[in-house]
Amino acid sequence: MARENRRHWRHARRSLRTRLVMLFAGVTVAGAAGALVLAMSGHPAVPWQPSGGQGDRPPEAANPIVVGGGAPAGFPVWGFSHTRFSVDSGPPDVTAVAEKSLARGRIIQNQHIMGFGTLNPEPSPGTYDWKSMDSRMAAIERSDGLPVITLCCAPDWMVGGEPGETDWENNFTRSPLREHYRDFANLAAAAAKRYPHVRHFIVWNEFKGFFNEGLKRWDYEGYTEMYNLVYDALKKVDPEIQVGGPYVNVTDRPGWKSEVSGPWGSQDQRGLDAIRFWLKNKHGADFLVVDGTSESSKGMYPDEFSALAKFSAVNAWLREQSNLPVWWAEWYFEPAESDWTTGRRLAVQAAAMIEFAKSGTAAALYWSPQGEGPECDGCLWTNLDQPKAGRPLPALTMLQDFARWFPAGTRLAGVPTAHPAIRVLASSKKLVVVNTRGEETRASVDGKQLTLKSYEVRWVSR
Repeated sequence: MARENRRHWRHARRSLRTRLVMLFAGVTVAGAAGALVLAMSGHPAVPWQPSGGQGDRPPEAANPIVVGGGAPAGFPVWGFSHTRFSVDSGPPDVTAVAEKSLARGRIIQNQHIMGFGTLNPEPSPGTYDWKSMDSRMAAIERSDGLPVITLCCAPDWMVGGEPGETDWENNFTRSPLREHYRDFANLAAAAAKRYPHVRHFIVWNEFKGFFNEGLKRWDYEGYTEMYNLVYDALKKVDPEIQVGGPYVNVTDRPGWKSEVSGPWGSQDQRGLDAIRFWLKNKHGADFLVVDGTSESSKGMYPDEFSALAKFSAVNAWLREQSNLPVWWAEWYFEPAESDWTTGRRLAVQAAAMIEFAKSGTAAALYWSPQGEGPECDGCLWTNLDQPKAGRPLPALTMLQDFARWFPAGTRLAGVPTAHPAIRVLASSKKLVVVNTRGEETRASVDGKQLTLKSYEVRWVSR
């Protein structure tokens, strides 16, 4: 299991900075914390409440659902997951700039309950510490995000460690022991009670620790047993809570027979088997969660834009198995070692989002919005330890533009273009045009003659 996850993360992100997210939990240093930090067994934690901003407002109405299959109309299909360094990782004047950047366009903001910027929520049985999680939830609320919680990872005493200790180096490779599945479900319920405004919960992350080395496959029986306990516990807190799983990585495994394959590669059948078992044996679910990269073992094949067809192929297979809305909890579109220009990266990002929209994805969450130091290729805002901290970067603007013009329920319009290098996504009011070539390209799109620069992404009113 550890080998499987390390392989994915090496290929998912090229920098040491991001790989460290998997190994060390960051300490959030700014932002408003909740009223109560510790609660002893038998004394439930006081619920954290939004301060009265717009973070818990209902989605706005939209057209009949086309984009975001199964998601409520107006749901912001697009968003990101907070990681170790994020919007609350700086002094108040700096974090305020980042929060303002985010608030320009409402998108989903996902936070894990342990690691990825939050500390151990239950360091000893029945003793809770929600301070760092409160800080993140407050930052999400101040920046007008739609909050989502991922229920991962688990305190050390649930995974074989000692109460009161936190082994960050190994924690992310371990799942709760079977005798602690119910304890983890109780922790999930405690999180739901503390953050009652959160309506969407994802159960676990990439099957971490759920790999059967003897059988060389995922321990989907163990995961599903834990999932069912968590599902039941959350629904007991509030039947309206939306619960999703299994959050398994749909990755490339060359040379093996698979139900899902194409010019872009071949999916690891073990992940597909895990999804099918979970679908058959779950107590219930409100959405289905996967993650993956368009990169295959051969690289971006046949090229970085054609490789994106993998996302649509996986979605098509998932729709054959279930009518649940499909969430991509993480998605990657850039090689592990890339020297792409910003323009090329943005063109591939936009083309990937077009692929998601056309194949009915209900939610797609960008990973790792911020790092440390001056370099931050693909980040959403400038790192908070740098001058001009918290300023929006083009990748964030792209997410916000798609969230504005292509929320769930947007009826897509057919737009003719005869040029093979041009990707287009259109609604009745707006269209986005992507030049997939590294050279100037002229094309007729929607009755207009356009001249697009190298890897240009252009928004055009209709």
